[in-house]
Amino acid sequence: MTTTSTDQSGARGVLFAAAAYAIWGLFPLYFKQLQQVSAAEIVVHRALWCMLLLLAVLGALKRWGWLAELRQQPRVLLGFAASAALLGVNWLIYIWAVNNGRVLDASLGYFINPLVNVLLGTLVLHERLRPAQWCAIALAAMGVVWMTLSAGALPWVALSLAVSFGLYGLLRKTAALGPLEGLTLETAFAAPLALGAVLWWVSQGSLDVGLTAAPGRSGHEHTMLWVWLLLSGPMTALPLLLFAAGARRIRMSTLGLLQYIAPSLQFLLGWGLYHETLSSGRLVGFACIWTALLVYSAEHLWRERRSLAAAR
Repeated sequence: MTTTSTDQSGARGVLFAAAAYAIWGLFPLYFKQLQQVSAAEIVVHRALWCMLLLLAVLGALKRWGWLAELRQQPRVLLGFAASAALLGVNWLIYIWAVNNGRVLDASLGYFINPLVNVLLGTLVLHERLRPAQWCAIALAAMGVVWMTLSAGALPWVALSLAVSFGLYGLLRKTAALGPLEGLTLETAFAAPLALGAVLWWVSQGSLDVGLTAAPGRSGHEHTMLWVWLLLSGPMTALPLLLFAAGARRIRMSTLGLLQYIAPSLQFLLGWGLYHETLSSGRLVGFACIWTALLVYSAEHLWRERRSLAAAR
């Protein structure tokens, strides 16, 4: 591959990854359209329509060979069942947070997530932390403790999102399947439960959206709710596919910096658009975590450049 083609591939990788994180960062704008629907029902629709879309993509690409190999790999199936459960929990908490005026808490969770990943790597994969990484984790812990003391309660939304997505990332890091196949298998695990939930809600007459327009809701509003729910499939799959395409083309250090696009956009939406309260105590906590991320990113970039210089 020539230098020019390598540069073009890298530029496309940055574009793909940045687009994925931007979509994730703008998710509150989408989920706010579904405030009339419970978080549990949105997760159910998200799993069903995402699975159907992914099956269509796999059919178009004719990538079915991996299914035959799964019969001889029960541990892989067990691992993806666990990752599906973690992803469902993460989706449920995130959607609930957005639709209950907790966008800032959600953004905090994804700011903390990279440091949770580092900590899980140490505890589970026995990776050794460098002094700057320990410093970053300590600063983030100080931020969480400060917010807990100032608010009188743990920031459970942020911590739940960070830990659930961190554990999900840990399982996917060691998984045997690629992003497209893995997400398809995860949604396949969730689909029977989702379909069962829909049938139960319909039988009980408690489905939020319902099969007919609810009292006090116009037919147009009801139709638009269904449109937004149907869009949950592509809205879930598209950023994941963009992320996978970008991650293959760029260095991990570049990807690590781009990941802050999502929580930064969420923070701006929560504070600037939805006017969520940013108290002095919460702001100090955010400042501690932002400083931790700055220390972590700066040290990582320094080591990357030093390694490249040594290789040259």
